[in-house]
Amino acid sequence: MTDILESTGQALLYGVVGLTVMAAGFLALDLVTPGRLFHVVWTERNRGAAVLLGSQSIAVGLVIMEAIRASESEQGLGYGLLSTLLYGLAGVLVMTLVGIVIGLLTPGQMGAVVLDDGDGRPHPGAWVQAGMYLGTAFLVGAAVS
Repeated sequence: MTDILESTGQALLYGVVGLTVMAAGFLALDLVTPGRLFHVVWTERNRGAAVLLGSQSIAVGLVIMEAIRASESEQGLGYGLLSTLLYGLAGVLVMTLVGIVIGLLTPGQMGAVVLDDGDGRPHPGAWVQAGMYLGTAFLVGAAVS
């Protein structure tokens, strides 16, 4: 029973670290897209923004998963939590940089382009950027494992 309680406590701590990294990812995406992301997704119901946010959330989750796997160490729980936090934040940083680079290489302001869903469908650029986030997550996840 003690093992179950200890594992549950560890899972909760890793959950807090994961939530912290997810929040950092949300803030980073909010900084590189026009408007307030929460408002654009939930009030304006912008599908392109939802595609980006959903894919980025999955991507951050993948990085966190691999960071937790890589954090198992004889150095203890504190080391594991810290390494998970740092690997997760590194993943968010790389995803944000990928988004910025894509924006520099595409015509127009990428953030504004991917939020253009005037015909009721996400702009194709939103799907491309979503794919880049997921690809980046696999890259970062492989690097930390």
